[in-house]
Amino acid sequence: MSYTIKDIALRAGVSKSTVSRVISGKGFASQEAREKVFKAMKELQYKPNALARAMVSQRTNNIGVVVYHPHASIASHPFYGKMIDAILHKAKNLNYSVFVATDEGKSLKSVDYMVEKRVDGFILISGLRQEVADYIDQFHIPYVTVNTSVEKENVVQLVHHDFKGGTYIAEHLYQLGHRRVFVISGSQENHRLRLEGFRRRIRELGGEMAEEDVHVSSSSTFADGYKGLSNIWNYFRSRKPTALFATNDMLAMGAMKFLLEKGISIPDDIAVAGFDDIDYSSVFHPSLTTVHIDQTKMGEDAVSWLDRLIKKEDVQKVKIEYEPTLVVRESTAKC
Repeated sequence: MSYTIKDIALRAGVSKSTVSRVISGKGFASQEAREKVFKAMKELQYKPNALARAMVSQRTNNIGVVVYHPHASIASHPFYGKMIDAILHKAKNLNYSVFVATDEGKSLKSVDYMVEKRVDGFILISGLRQEVADYIDQFHIPYVTVNTSVEKENVVQLVHHDFKGGTYIAEHLYQLGHRRVFVISGSQENHRLRLEGFRRRIRELGGEMAEEDVHVSSSSTFADGYKGLSNIWNYFRSRKPTALFATNDMLAMGAMKFLLEKGISIPDDIAVAGFDDIDYSSVFHPSLTTVHIDQTKMGEDAVSWLDRLIKKEDVQKVKIEYEPTLVVRESTAKC
């Protein structure tokens, strides 16, 4: 038998409006009334209809997560997968359900789908384009951006200090005596910032780094690191670099695999450093020197900030930069 709010009210001995307030979580209801309503719901095995609950509360308790990273899977991705896990865990604790999708930077497909599902807010990750943010603004749905930036002053943006992380790698390699460094970089915005931080600092210190010593890959996977280095192997050998910096760990480990297959000893013949500190970087052999990014904290914080926006709390729109940490492992040593 299907029960209604009226049935719950009669069973609990309270008004229908009290039952609505308890179910929606909005408005006052005494602890005694709440206990009566919950008891009646349990006895009648009543589960609120999601659509009816949304009509009462003007909320669905659903949030949409879109990762703008079309060149790799997301659920199994060592960087984004960990962040998504943190988002799902935090959202569950705050009583939200989550839609997760991946899309191209300018695509509106995932946003349109989630708007139709009446999500209460968005978490937009990585390669977001300005026009997508402008489109979402039309619906007056709050959103938080992660690992990407938009030219808006009224948005909470959570970003890692990629430029500074790049300088840390430069200083570490220089202190070890490396003066000639080669770089494999991804093409995304955060990769460009890492490269720029590294390039500027290594030159300030007196290291040698020509423009042609930077290989830019269209993507940033393990295969791209391996193939990228194999494609330029003759040039790479002619430059005789003593160190290699890759703008993420997957590129770094792909390049390391190629070097090891060529009989190149790491770090004795060449030092290698990455960026992100994904779980694989500590178990790869040799273990990878890298820059730590706390994907878990960024994911949890994204949900916390979005929850405040959804609840219309007085939130000062800010750009939060997470400090990088250098993690030194076996892949780097003195020149």
